[in-house]
Amino acid sequence: MSDDVWKRNEIESPCVKLCAIHPKAKICTGCHRSLDEIGNWSNMTPEARREVMADLPNRASLLKQRRGGRSARLRDI
Repeated sequence: MSDDVWKRNEIESPCVKLCAIHPKAKICTGCHRSLDEIGNWSNMTPEARREVMADLPNRASLLKQRRGGRSARLRDI
C-alpha cells in the first residue's frame, strides 16, 4: 500500500530555524542567506536554490564573533 502523504516533494531549504539578520553582513546568522534569498526562496528554481546552498559555507566567514567584552565591541565599530 502506498502512502502519498509521506512522499511529498518538499522544497529544499538550508533553514535551521535560528533566524536573525546580522547587522553588518546582512545575512541570516542561522542559514547564511540574504533577506532577498529568504523572501524569494519558494519562487526560485531548484537549480538556483542549489547554487545558493553551495555558496553558503563561504558566507560563514562574514559573521565575526565578538570576543573580549567592551573592547571587542569598540573594535568592530
